[in-house]
Amino acid sequence: MKTYEFDVVLSETDAITDDLADALFAAGCDDGTPVSRNGSAWIHFDRDAISLEAAIQSAVAQVQSVGLKVAKVELDEKAAVSLGA
Repeated sequence: MKTYEFDVVLSETDAITDDLADALFAAGCDDGTPVSRNGSAWIHFDRDAISLEAAIQSAVAQVQSVGLKVAKVELDEKAAVSLGA
C-alpha cells in the first residue's frame, strides 16, 4: 500500500464544527484533517490505499456518509500522477 495525499473540498459548508469533525472521525476519516478558512472547508487526507483512485473513492464516500457534499478533490502538485511518456 501507498500513502496518497489529497484534499476533499466541500460545497455548501463554510466551517467545520467540533460536532462535524467528530462525525467525520466516526465515519472513518481518522486519516483526514478537517480545515475551514475564509468561508471554505476541506479535509486533507493522508490515506493508505492500493491506488489513488481507491483512496479518493473511499474518502469521498466517507465524507458523503455524514451528509456533506463534495465540490472537488485536489491533488498537491507533488502528488501528480504520471501517465508515462
